[in-house]
Amino acid sequence: MPIPTVAFSDERLPNGLRLIIAEDHLAPVVAVNLWYNVGSKHEQPGRTGFAHLFEHVMFQGSAHVGKAEHIAIVQAAGGTANGSTWLDRTNYYETLPSNQLELALWLEADRLATLPEALSQENLDNQREVVKNEKRWSYDNRPYGSWVEKVLAGLYPPDHPYHHSTIGSMADLDAASPEDVTAFFRLHYAPNNAVLSIVGDVDPAQARTWVERYFGPIPANPALPVALPEMSLPATLGGEIREVVPDQVPLARIIWGFRAPLFGDPRLDALDMAGQILAGGKGSRLHRRLVREERLAQDVTLFSMGLVAGASLTSGWATARPGIDLQRLEEAYWEELVRMTRELVSDDELARAKALTEADELGALMRVEEKADRLSSYATLLDDPGLINRMLPRYLAVTAEQIRDICAAVFVPDNRLVLTYVPAASGQAEEAAA
Repeated sequence: MPIPTVAFSDERLPNGLRLIIAEDHLAPVVAVNLWYNVGSKHEQPGRTGFAHLFEHVMFQGSAHVGKAEHIAIVQAAGGTANGSTWLDRTNYYETLPSNQLELALWLEADRLATLPEALSQENLDNQREVVKNEKRWSYDNRPYGSWVEKVLAGLYPPDHPYHHSTIGSMADLDAASPEDVTAFFRLHYAPNNAVLSIVGDVDPAQARTWVERYFGPIPANPALPVALPEMSLPATLGGEIREVVPDQVPLARIIWGFRAPLFGDPRLDALDMAGQILAGGKGSRLHRRLVREERLAQDVTLFSMGLVAGASLTSGWATARPGIDLQRLEEAYWEELVRMTRELVSDDELARAKALTEADELGALMRVEEKADRLSSYATLLDDPGLINRMLPRYLAVTAEQIRDICAAVFVPDNRLVLTYVPAASGQAEEAAA
């Protein structure tokens, strides 16, 4: 069965905005997806958390849209809207009935062009408190909630842009003034630092006309930062890092972190396949051994996060069953990783991993919002939106030898970070530390 391909146009407006349009007339909907090449890695010392704060501020109104009206307008038109921030980027997206495309484009262009006009001390204070509450909810008071911060801090040195998480420092956010936030916006939020993908039931000529009408007058930023400082890293940590974390958690959990190849590197494809074989559902190696057979763990996982500066990360965990010896659990998990470095996976395991990956990829490419997101992602991070048509073939071409070789490079003792979360109210903290 032939692999479907996504046909799209790719061009730049005179002001530098990259515009990608892909027709999909299966349903009368359209996805508008805008990626800005700014994430937490672009923040300066003393200014952490700004990229994520701006994701919130961008929904607080602009010159012609009232406070918090952006999402309300989209919802009234029968659509959905949201945004997200990560280490490498910030994105905003809407999915609407296709006859509402012009509305979505006007909304996005209006806040790109005029948001500082609506930025007040009151709005900044309000969203600063929202971010603080998010940190309390998602990081500080959630069981195991600090794991992302700890994995990033362990895998990347203090002077690396991935060392701090997207939530940033609350002290930095407290010190931020409207002028600081406006300066961050004017530096990074510019058409020549953005990719706009439109996917769905659209007339490309009409869509292009609207984009030119609403985004075309917005000036480029000639002072846009061209690149970050050199941020290359050794392929491995150079030694094991361990930490026992007493926390308000119901069960002990062992979390692993490893440096991995960069996003776009074919070796990361093989590592993704290894993750499917090790932890991709109930038929995977870790689940079969740790959960079903030896009953050491409640759950297991392993996955990779592709990043573009220095190294990506691979992480996973096993949540211990009550009363289980944590050393035994850790040894069993590690043994399965090491086995991947020495033996070729079976033909059946590889076929299963490819089938799971193919189902995921094909399922994603049936949704206009996911196609738009991938086009924006590949264009922003790799300057290669055509990768949307090559990723599945790349996955299906991965060999058992490639899986073994990348596992042998990544799953080594001097490249492992091990966090052991233990219930703070029990004696397990002292036992684990000993």
